Amino acid sequence: MAPVPAVGDGGGPRARLTVPVLAFGGILMAVTQTVVVPLLPDLPRLTGSSPGAVSWLVTATLLSGAVLTPVLGRAGDMYGKRRVLLLALGLMAGGSVLCALTSDIRLLIAARALQGASAAVVPLSISILRDELPPRRTASAVALMSSTVGIGAALGLPLAALVVQYADWHAMFWVTAALSTAGLLLARWAVRESPVRSPGRFDTWGALGLAAGLVCLLLAVSQGGQWGWGSGPVLGLFAGAVVILTVWWRTQLRAEQPLVDLRLASGRRVALPHLTALLAGFAFYANSLVTAQLVRAPAESGYGLELSIVATGLCLLPNGVIMLALSPVSARVSTARGPRVTLALGGAAMALGYAVRIVDSRELWVIVLGAAIVATGTTFAYSALPTLILRAVPVEQTASANGVNVLMRTIGQSVSSAAVAAVLVRHTASAAGTEFPTLGGYRLAFALAGTVALVGCAVALAIPSDTAQAPRAGGRNAGREGPAQETAREGSRPWRRFARRGRGA
Repeated sequence: MAPVPAVGDGGGPRARLTVPVLAFGGILMAVTQTVVVPLLPDLPRLTGSSPGAVSWLVTATLLSGAVLTPVLGRAGDMYGKRRVLLLALGLMAGGSVLCALTSDIRLLIAARALQGASAAVVPLSISILRDELPPRRTASAVALMSSTVGIGAALGLPLAALVVQYADWHAMFWVTAALSTAGLLLARWAVRESPVRSPGRFDTWGALGLAAGLVCLLLAVSQGGQWGWGSGPVLGLFAGAVVILTVWWRTQLRAEQPLVDLRLASGRRVALPHLTALLAGFAFYANSLVTAQLVRAPAESGYGLELSIVATGLCLLPNGVIMLALSPVSARVSTARGPRVTLALGGAAMALGYAVRIVDSRELWVIVLGAAIVATGTTFAYSALPTLILRAVPVEQTASANGVNVLMRTIGQSVSSAAVAAVLVRHTASAAGTEFPTLGGYRLAFALAGTVALVGCAVALAIPSDTAQAPRAGGRNAGREGPAQETAREGSRPWRRFARRGRGA
């Protein structure tokens, strides 16, 4: 069969637009997930529901995204990445339309769960880029695609703030619906289906087990602050997560065609990038979360700037610009020095940004500078992670492996939210009848996030150094053994005995 020309080697305008169209989809995903945040204080009044019910608008998106990202990634490897990508974009658009049409909190929660499926857009797009782009363009395109998470988050907050301040809140969802529909149509037109597939039967029971375990885990983490960390429901959810995920792990090792190849994932070349993704997600999320609260604190606190919602969003806007501008720089560093060095630099830069925040969090320019340094580190870290995964797994498993990596980032962000909230709740003061976190509480949160970033830097340096790329099925590297095969062998050794026992050997 004649080889299909790679995107960027000719191919016409559609091929040349593949990268920007996929990046647009990734930005839309992050925008859709963050635009509801400025609305949260007003939604109980607007929907006639309780603050606890409104919090599910964030929790539902988190849970569905965490569950569906690895599942849709595996489905993309098996049934076609473009097909599953269009499904994820369609669910995002449908969820936006439903949010725009209703004020019923139950329907809004369901719609936000639909939007959570869009979390699979980034790993699916990264896998498509690996299959379609020539090697000289893969690193920069993957770096941009991975950075869209931060770019979209930085753009989503000021967009939502403007809508909240000057228009009806439903207009925000009409805007995201229109943009999501445009992204879906553009992807359908510009992105072609990858010929790389992983044939077999979908592991339905594995997907259900992973979903149940993740729901228990993330629900306990996200609701622990409200329900009480020592309450029966939270402890029960944690116990359920441990039991379910332990059983799931053992069944995945015995499965002929598992949802997640745990033998491959247990090798250092895959396991350590997954661990670093969790730590980077923690450090990244604390930056946006704490900055948004800090600049809106009342003047009575002694440090607060009392900025409006719009001004708060604009303070975070430079972070998105930085991530967009520096993604090609991080790709060049990865090409010259290796992605693990880029990942370690990212962790060190995030820690430096938090050190700046600890030194001074009273002046607006210092706050913006510190947040920008953290965003710089996030760019380097997030751009290097998918490159490490791509070099360590077979080409037919790229979407599912990157889906797991994005899942680890999500878990890190969830733990970050819970940890920061716990720190700030324990360090509060009051003045003029208003209760607010103390500046010492914020500095403790910065110290926690910076320490996690330094741990991530150390873990990144422990990743085995290897600049070779994993082979592409039937492509330029076909027939060459790379780190993916070595990882598979390395990861399989500790589990061979368990696998044989599971098969009755």
